[in-house]
Amino acid sequence: MSLYFGGDYNPEQWPEDVWHEDVALMRRAGVNLVSVGVFAWSRLEPEEGRYDFGWLDRVLDLLDEGGVKVALATPTASPPPWFSLAYPDALPVRADGTRLLHGSRDTYCGSAPAYREACRRIAGELGRRYAGHPALALWHVHNEYGTACHCDHAAAAFRGWLRKEYGDLDALNDAWVTDFWSQRYSDWEQVFPPRATQYLANPGQLLDFRRFWSDELLAAYTEQRDVLRAATPDVPVTTNFVFGGWVPVDHARWAREVDLVAIDDYPSDAGPAAEEQVAFAGDLARHWAGGDKWLLMESAPNLIYTPGRMHAKEPGRMLRHSLAHVARGSRGAMFFQWRAPRGGAERFHSALVPHAGPDSRTFREAVELGSALRALSEVEDGAIEAPAAIAWDAASWWALQGPGLPWEGIDYLAEARAAHRALWTAGITTDFVSLSRPLAPYRLLVLPAHYLMSDAAADAVAAYVDAGGHLVATYLSGIADERGRVRLGGYPGALRDVLGVRVEEFRPAAHGWDEAVTLNGAAWERPGVTRHRYGAGTAWYVSTPLDDEAYRELMAEAAGITPAPPRLELVRRRGDGMSWLFALNHTDRTALGPANGVDLLSGASVSGVLELPAGGCAVIREVDIVPGKPLP
Repeated sequence: MSLYFGGDYNPEQWPEDVWHEDVALMRRAGVNLVSVGVFAWSRLEPEEGRYDFGWLDRVLDLLDEGGVKVALATPTASPPPWFSLAYPDALPVRADGTRLLHGSRDTYCGSAPAYREACRRIAGELGRRYAGHPALALWHVHNEYGTACHCDHAAAAFRGWLRKEYGDLDALNDAWVTDFWSQRYSDWEQVFPPRATQYLANPGQLLDFRRFWSDELLAAYTEQRDVLRAATPDVPVTTNFVFGGWVPVDHARWAREVDLVAIDDYPSDAGPAAEEQVAFAGDLARHWAGGDKWLLMESAPNLIYTPGRMHAKEPGRMLRHSLAHVARGSRGAMFFQWRAPRGGAERFHSALVPHAGPDSRTFREAVELGSALRALSEVEDGAIEAPAAIAWDAASWWALQGPGLPWEGIDYLAEARAAHRALWTAGITTDFVSLSRPLAPYRLLVLPAHYLMSDAAADAVAAYVDAGGHLVATYLSGIADERGRVRLGGYPGALRDVLGVRVEEFRPAAHGWDEAVTLNGAAWERPGVTRHRYGAGTAWYVSTPLDDEAYRELMAEAAGITPAPPRLELVRRRGDGMSWLFALNHTDRTALGPANGVDLLSGASVSGVLELPAGGCAVIREVDIVPGKPLP
């Protein structure tokens, strides 16, 4: 089966003569899958209960004739203007009480009954209409779930969620420590979403509001999914996961409810960090997929977006980023979007067919990418081998965004990225894991700012090290229980014994983080880093930020692996007695690496040493690899 290649296609923005040109260009580029209808609600249902599917019929028929499959979307991320006027109580409300109006996207409350009913209704109409259509390959529900609301509908749903979570008010009061500042609740009707208040909000309330919205939006997704499954039981259903600090979605939990994990990935740094962020996103997606295949549903083909500025990707960067995702398990490379629009808020957004048209560097690189993906179909079932793992915990991220922390510079995502970057630059392929999953297969487990930790998770970490595992834990790990209540007796709380240290106080300073560390079995290995033998394993504690080179050296030592040349990205996949080496040179000079086999991209044979030019890529079908033997 060929890897997927394509992106979001918005034919409703164009006259029909452009559709024919689009399909011809898709065939030229090798596009085989497009998402259709993501933001087309106002065209599909121009007024309540009246549907217009004629134009979509013609689009899907035309795509089918051109050999292009469709991920057909439900358009529920952007209700039409008539909906907000008919159901003003379904519009979203901010924490400060401001109710938002249509004119952009995501103008809905996911708890509003009218909105949920309208979503089920249009999903049902689409399911009945297109069941059996030969172009339909995948259902794409909604778009980037992540919109929260503080309205009365959300308040009622939040109370219902809390009742199920805690059972009674005594348990809630205990979890939220409501005796602080006289917040103790004596009736469920006293509980509201964390709306704007005089001073610092309750951190337990904020954390649970995030958890609530993750479950509430998941319920909205599964309602549509179940409607579509009833109409087309053999067509897989998914939604595209969006990543960011504002997103109240636990994607690891959601992943159990989709038939294919699909992510959107937009690096936020135009410099060398972009490649690190691409690798981070791909490894995290594979974690959400349980180690199985997943799909890059959206990315930007020719631009990188940083605050206030768009940056053009250098020649070859689209290919390298796409191959980095495929190396980490993606079933292909999809983009937002196919054709750049003439107007609208994202009129200058990246596209495979830019405003300049097909006579452009971007489209020529798209054609090149399509050819490369066709050449790599054999790697799709290869498993990624990763000797190291980073524990990922969305709830810790949310908790460390709360108020009243020792330092405003605390950033869970930055800590996770720093740990991943240290492994990535050392050439160590990394999985992300949950502490509720088996840890034994990994040489190294890393806990970056794993702030929340249950007793069961702490026991799992201790058992892993005791059995011979190697652990690197950073400051702010193990500090609180799963409800956010600080563990007493000294930091790092749940991890004191396994790390062999006790911290009496935090000492954040101008340069970052520092602590008063007392050794309790551990020894100083280098400034800011202790080492402790625990059972048959070893645990390192990082009590202060390390520079990139020191962190890279520590990770390589802890994993027992010789570091690879910096920024020469090497990832191996293995399956059915075969092995493939993805080699991506992110430097401005020629890089050398050991390899034997055939490059699937160029057809060239490689014997002993792979010579990769600046910015170059190769995917080597390897020879002389013994199944089951660790790869060099």
